[in-house]
Amino acid sequence: MELFLTQVFNGLSAGSILLLVAIGLAFSFGLMGVINMAHGELIMVGAYSAYVMQSWLPTVIGDIGNELYLPIALVLAFTTAAVLGIVLERVLIRRLYGRPLDTLLATWGVSLVLQQAARSIFGAPNVQVVAPSWLRGGFEVVPGLVLPYPRLFILALAVACLAGVYVYLFRTHRGRLIRAVMQDRQMAGALGVKTSQIDVSTFALASGLAGVAGCALALLGPIGPSLGTFYIVDAFMVVVLGGIGQLLGTVAAAVGIGVSTAAIEFQTSASLGKVIVFLLVILFLQWRPAGIIARRGR
Repeated sequence: MELFLTQVFNGLSAGSILLLVAIGLAFSFGLMGVINMAHGELIMVGAYSAYVMQSWLPTVIGDIGNELYLPIALVLAFTTAAVLGIVLERVLIRRLYGRPLDTLLATWGVSLVLQQAARSIFGAPNVQVVAPSWLRGGFEVVPGLVLPYPRLFILALAVACLAGVYVYLFRTHRGRLIRAVMQDRQMAGALGVKTSQIDVSTFALASGLAGVAGCALALLGPIGPSLGTFYIVDAFMVVVLGGIGQLLGTVAAAVGIGVSTAAIEFQTSASLGKVIVFLLVILFLQWRPAGIIARRGR
């Protein structure tokens, strides 16, 4: 039973990480139709934000900075990534709407530039972010079953981000404008909605969420300039499997892929497990091309 519960928790933990990474992509790709290959580098920016705050804050306020750096790093990661997203949308993406292949190539070039910038600033070797003392250790449910605090924190952060996005989209005026533009841009513009402002704010939100994901991922292991490349394919897979622009489908896909990967890797190996999960996703999309939850239209 302890082994079974451990595998279930590992699957939920992996799913929460995928959800954090993919929730921002669900905006830029699912809602806006932009294939943003630089999304992984925005994750990397968030991870380095945690590293910078860990290194700098204790020199300013003393040892207490080692305990407080993570909440401040989350805010910094969201803000920094969102500002980069605004610049990217204003300078490049805005000129390429409706041309997905061009956005793919252009943002891939941006990702290479950001990776090289990270190497120039922080160096090529990976660096380590040490979790604050209140996130070290784990919660012992029963003897033999210990749930690490960092993964519990990431799980709670994913739920909080999802709840915030839901409230923003479905309970605020700005969220209604976003949904209107994504459903029918021409009609929304004819009714007076400033679609260009909606585009930039939506892209900023997607980028900021990627930064938060990177800050959380920094708690799990070393970070480096290539951090985002390890998650970008899985993130696209989650968004496509869940259904384009469907938040509930994104959650279901992230949890399903996370649990399936943990279960299969336990029986085989990490590499073979990823291959099997990828094949299962392909087979599912052959059966339901629109994903778990299809977008309704009239």
